[in-house]
Formats: sequence, structure tokens, C-alpha cells
Amino acid sequence: MKDKTLIMIVDDDPNIAQLVKLYLEKDGYDTVAYGRGDEALAAFRQNPPSLMILDIMLPGMDGWQVCRAVRQISQIPIIMLTAKEETFDKVLGLELGADDYMTKPFEGKELLARVKAVLRRSAPASNEKDTLSFPGLTVSLEKYEVYYQGKPVEMPPKELEVLYFLASHQNRVFTREQLLEQVWGFDFFGDSRTVDVHIKRLREKLPDSEQYGWQIRTVWSVGYKFEVK
Repeated sequence: MKDKTLIMIVDDDPNIAQLVKLYLEKDGYDTVAYGRGDEALAAFRQNPPSLMILDIMLPGMDGWQVCRAVRQISQIPIIMLTAKEETFDKVLGLELGADDYMTKPFEGKELLARVKAVLRRSAPASNEKDTLSFPGLTVSLEKYEVYYQGKPVEMPPKELEVLYFLASHQNRVFTREQLLEQVWGFDFFGDSRTVDVHIKRLREKLPDSEQYGWQIRTVWSVGYKFEVK
């Protein structure tokens, strides 16, 4: 299976791109690399990869623009690279739909671990047959589909999994750390703000849910819960 996994590397630094290629190909992945955001997006439309490693600072189109454009047509995992240790860069990337981020410089082994973790988390669970239904809402973990008010809602895998996990434990409060453990797993390298970003996006995609008798509620100083009245 791994030899069929194509990873697109988008970075205008040829040394970094080559180093990432070496690490990934040594572990059995196929890779393709681009130094411009616009060229990478055009290639993506022709031959979508299984995962994209995307730098922020790029000629043609920056990484945020590429991420936004990709999310309009695909939910493939995206790991963003940034040369800055700034919360703004990380949160913006997550808000645009990135699944993870890394700060340069980075260790090749850590990048490889993140690639494996993101691919594993984004793969639908083939043995999972559960579908949750609430007034106005249906969440299928089998098909990775969400319907709200009778219409399909586009969600990256992690957003859907957060929604499914909370909804399958209705009225139970989970801390951010518990959600990271249960949904992302121990191999996730992010922090608790990742949970906040995903909750924010879920609320934006499921507006006015209180009219149906349920909502994703913040329990201050504790965490979040899927409240059903």
C-alpha cells in the first residue's frame, strides 16, 4: 500500500525539498516536488497526491493560498511548514484546513512520524459502521459524511472525527487534552489550541444548532461537550 502513496512536497528551498524527498523515499513513499505554489496547485489538479507537505513562503502563490484552494476541491491531508514559531501562522494554517504543522528547522525522523500519523488518522476506519443521527444532523463515520439540515457538509477527516466523538458521548465533558488523546492519538505533536480551532470550524459549519435541541458547548475552564437537551 505504501508504494502507492504519493506525497507532494511544495518548498522553494531546493535543499529542504531534496532532504524531505530522501527521507520519504527511503521509507517507501513516492514523491513529487515543486518550488512554486501556482505550479504545485496546477499539478495537484492533474494528479492529486495522498498528502501534501506545504511551505508557507512560496513564489507564485503562498502556502495559505494553496491550502485554501486545495480545500475547495479536496480533503487530502496537508502538513504545513513554517520558518516562524508564531502561533498566528499555526492557527491560520489550521483554520484554512491544514491537518498539522512543523517549524523549520526540523528533524527528518519527526517529519516522517508526522506523515505516518496524519495518513493513519485520515484513513477511514473500514471496520467502523456507525452512523449518528440527531435532529437536523447525520454523521457517518463509515462513509465520512456529514449532513446538516438535509445538505452535505464538507469536513476534513479530523473535524468529522471530533464531531463524531463528542456526539457519540453526548452531554459528557471532555478536556482539550482528552480530545487530543482520543481523536488525534498520542502521536500528535500539536497543542490544545488545535482543538479550539476545530471546534470553531465545526460551529461555523453547523450554525443555529440550538433550534434542533443540541449544540457543541464550551464548558469554561474545562473543555467541550455535545449537549443534547
